[in-house]
Parts: sequence; C-alpha cells; structure tokens
Amino acid sequence: MRYIRYAFLATLAIVLVSVALANRGMVTLQLLPSGLADLAGMNRSIDLPLFIIIFGGIVAGLLIGFVWEWLREHKHRAAAARRQAEVKKLERELRRTKAERDKDKDEVLALLDEAG
Repeated sequence: MRYIRYAFLATLAIVLVSVALANRGMVTLQLLPSGLADLAGMNRSIDLPLFIIIFGGIVAGLLIGFVWEWLREHKHRAAAARRQAEVKKLERELRRTKAERDKDKDEVLALLDEAG
C-alpha cells in the first residue's frame, strides 16, 4: 500500500510540475473590474505567474470546502457530545445505585453480583 501511495504522489508531483512549467506566463490579477475600480478609486493589481493563480485557486477552493463541511457537520458533533455527556451521567448514576444496593453486602458477594 505504501508503494501505491508513493506512486500516486510522484505522479501528482509530475503533473503539478508540468502544469507549472506550461503556465509560467505572467498575468495581471486585479482586485476589482476596471470600471468599478475607477469608481471606487481603488485600482489594486498584481502580476503573478499563471500557475500560482491556478494553484492558489485550488487551495482556496479546498479550504472553503473544508470550512463549509466543518460548519455543516456542527449539529452532528453537538448531538454526539450531548449523547456522550448523557452516557457519562447514566454511568455515574448506575455506579451510585450499585454502591447503594451493595453497601450492606460483603465485598465478595457484591463483586459476584456485579460479575453475573
């Protein structure tokens, strides 16, 4: 399985390097469209190689997807935490009930009752 993972990572690296080499041309990335930038008085732009824009878009998409999924699953994590708290509470109550039931018994008999 380790070799399959290494082969996949090597293939992915080769593909990413070839995409980067094929898209080395400089492009201008602007914050706002030119009409809106003139109206707002903010004409922010930067010149970057195209492969950085492509890889940055992929990374931004992954991060947005991870955050979106984490927020979507919040209700499931909250429900699991509530159930876990309820289980702990019931286990404490069960131990307390067994202790009250077995307080007048001999320790050996209480252990035998608990095992059975």
